[in-house]
Amino acid sequence: MDLRPFHGVRYVPERIGSLAAVTSPPYDVVVRPDGLLHLEGADPHNIVRLILPQTGPSGSPQSRNDQAADTLHRWLAEGVLAPDAAPALYVYEQRNGDLLQRGLIGALRLSEAAEGVVLPHEDVMPHVVADRAGLMRTTAANLEPLLLTYRGNGNATGATAVIEHAVRRAPLLATTTEDGYSHRLWAITDPAQQKQIQDDLSRHQALIADGHHRWATYLRLRTEHTSPTPWDYGLVLLVDTARYPLRVRAIHRLLGRLPIDQALASAAPYFRVREVAGPLPQAMEFLAEAASQGNAFLLAGTGDTYHLLDRPDPALLARTIPTDRPEAWRTLDATVLHSTLLGHVWGIPEDSPADVTYIHDTEATVEKARQDEGTAVLMHPVREEVVRELAREGVTMPRKSTSFGPKPATGLVLRTLTND
Repeated sequence: MDLRPFHGVRYVPERIGSLAAVTSPPYDVVVRPDGLLHLEGADPHNIVRLILPQTGPSGSPQSRNDQAADTLHRWLAEGVLAPDAAPALYVYEQRNGDLLQRGLIGALRLSEAAEGVVLPHEDVMPHVVADRAGLMRTTAANLEPLLLTYRGNGNATGATAVIEHAVRRAPLLATTTEDGYSHRLWAITDPAQQKQIQDDLSRHQALIADGHHRWATYLRLRTEHTSPTPWDYGLVLLVDTARYPLRVRAIHRLLGRLPIDQALASAAPYFRVREVAGPLPQAMEFLAEAASQGNAFLLAGTGDTYHLLDRPDPALLARTIPTDRPEAWRTLDATVLHSTLLGHVWGIPEDSPADVTYIHDTEATVEKARQDEGTAVLMHPVREEVVRELAREGVTMPRKSTSFGPKPATGLVLRTLTND
């Protein structure tokens, strides 16, 4: 990997109410309108107005992107946002109780060689890449870092030594967001320390933990510009999971136009279907137990009941799951969901946003299914070792198979290509 310093663009504390009030989760976590409205109402300068612009003169995607660009330029002109004077790599820390995560934010080179060094593990949806590309192209900015992981030696050497030396100093910023996470940021501006980081990282591969669509967007935009340009780099947060392990969670599915009764009736000939007791945390424990034995899904919809689907018909799996992939891929819950349940049992096109919505929060998925009289399909997380091994083999998992975290808060440091 080749991680370079950049002129980070940050909020000016005197021009905003509070740093916590202008931050946001990543764009793809803010999926519910009430969450978007909550963030927009938290502060008139909340970063969500840049990453998810909602209105424009014509209401078209380009109109919304133009609005985001105008907002970004206005905030820079008014001094709400300002670039740091010196190019830096940034140490970013997140803490919540016993959980501690530290990593480096920098501009990663997107050369053709990097495509073999940075390993994706999930497929992407073309319309999302097109959406993100339109926003980045129009704003000429990387508004939020994607999350990459690598495996160091677990010791305080190389890049880790620089990180742990930096956190002894007073941070550039510190805030606690409403989810209980504290966030701190330090700048590494010393050229010798920057070189120590670069030398260490040059020996490592990275796994995309979160941000496959942004990575695909970076690569697309790089091809649109003749090198060398700032588009040869993309904003990332890089975490050594040997030192700071991430949590791997599932991303759930909301099938907004499939009533729960219909979902259960269609699945019953091919899966064992059992009602399990709530509340939701207890039902998720039943899912975890079943998932330890094989493919399993927890369904919810109208009413307060939960149903567990497990023990799929082997003959059906043999007919519906592609055989040109490793067994570890063929037995993934996400593979069975997309190839067998969505594609065969329920006949739902996975590329249709009207039919399939991806939601990270378990409770929010169930609540939305009940509101829409649809079906929530709750998943059990995949182990990180499985994800990394498939990525090394060059095998991508079905889209939205994993959610690594904690995810970086959006709005702490941006990269504008005009300042780089």
